[in-house]
Amino acid sequence: MTKRPEEIALMAASGKLLAEVFAHLDGLDLIGMSTMAVNDLVDAFIVERLQARPASKGQYGYAYALNASRNNVVCHGVPSPTEILQSGDIVNFDITLEKNGYIADSSKTYLVGKVAPPAKRLVQVTYEAMWKGIKAVRPGARLGDVGHAIERHARKHGYSVVREYCGHGIGREMHEPPQVLHWGKPQTGLVLREGMVFTIEPMLNQGRDAVRTEDDGWTVVTRDGQLSAQFEHTVAVTRHGVRVLTLRPGEAMQS
Repeated sequence: MTKRPEEIALMAASGKLLAEVFAHLDGLDLIGMSTMAVNDLVDAFIVERLQARPASKGQYGYAYALNASRNNVVCHGVPSPTEILQSGDIVNFDITLEKNGYIADSSKTYLVGKVAPPAKRLVQVTYEAMWKGIKAVRPGARLGDVGHAIERHARKHGYSVVREYCGHGIGREMHEPPQVLHWGKPQTGLVLREGMVFTIEPMLNQGRDAVRTEDDGWTVVTRDGQLSAQFEHTVAVTRHGVRVLTLRPGEAMQS
């Protein structure tokens, strides 16, 4: 379950490349783009520019380089040539990248054009909630501390936390133990140890936490049709705290 320093170094290298993918997306005008066009751009960038592999492609039979989860889509949104991003949308791009045998996983929710204040607020609080969870990571802490920090921040601002999906260990495989819940009680759950590597990826809903999976078998949406947002980083437990392996250019640890 724990990784050796040399393994974490390789994961950090993958994470740095993945951060470059998001930096590339940051420079795009998403208005009018299809989610499939974004997928194709990301696929080509990873393969041709970074000489790496889109790790989600072929995983569990999935055919694409990313998940594109727009507005009321909670997670696992399938890119489509007919899904056109419009001003006012929020969209999460969840991307995994493998280089030299090790995988990094990250996601970001983008504001497309002019977004209404309630949607902006949801996205900002979701980002803050992820960081609350990350800041709870240290040797001797427990996974329940991480989930509690996230849930407390979400509820403080009137949002619900999706419970059906969680963070996960990661390394040579995309999904490894442990499961990292985004809700919980302090001082419960697995004790964190130096060398553990996992994702923290909370999904917050404007309304209820209830979700359903659409007929394509992938796309998860809110049952009440309200908006959902998500952010994700891959982190490693260090001797004295936490290291974010997928930290993006210009991004800093949040309080």
